Amino acid sequence: MYFASRVQAGRMLAAKLSPKYRYKNCAVVTLNDGSVMVGAQIASQLHCVLTLLTSAEINLPREPEAIASISAGGTMSYNHNFSEGELSEMSGEYHGLIEQEKLSRMHDMNQLVGSSGTISKALLREQNVIVVSDGLKSGFEVDLVAEFLKPIKIEKLVVATPFASVKAVDRMHVLADDLYCLNVIEDYVDTNHYYETQDVPDHATVLNTIEHIILNWH
Repeated sequence: MYFASRVQAGRMLAAKLSPKYRYKNCAVVTLNDGSVMVGAQIASQLHCVLTLLTSAEINLPREPEAIASISAGGTMSYNHNFSEGELSEMSGEYHGLIEQEKLSRMHDMNQLVGSSGTISKALLREQNVIVVSDGLKSGFEVDLVAEFLKPIKIEKLVVATPFASVKAVDRMHVLADDLYCLNVIEDYVDTNHYYETQDVPDHATVLNTIEHIILNWH
């Protein structure tokens, strides 16, 4: 299934979520700029706040997959697709490089998002946290959110996405209390591939969208 736009996909997800969560305490956490366009439709329908957990991957030489992901605030999650032994070996061999990459990625992200783009943990406390993506190729992104939420007392972790790979769905079943996925794709190509219109605005507009939702409902 293809979507005309991220806005359309967000409205379809909102229609699925609304019967269960419309009158509950909720907060929408998005994973990137494209996800904000999906999440804004859900937040508007549920009358709840919208926020963005900015993250970046940490890559090692000659490894096709990232070893870890880190948020702008410093929360880090290792890639579950590697075994514990592989992670231990790589993190030991490349300890200096990983630490350097962490600092570099955090610096870049904080320059990009600024104070208005940082996520507020206070907005998530005792909420049904709805993690929204515009498409999940793996469950790696959800791992980072779950790690970020560990010290916060929340009601439920809900994941909502227009489509996800089989691997991502398997991981979401492990991490989430509730799951909404409109399509499961075996041979996942690229997230943009499944949208007819690339409706992701510039980052400043994305941040304005987040602020507008928060001002409306808080």
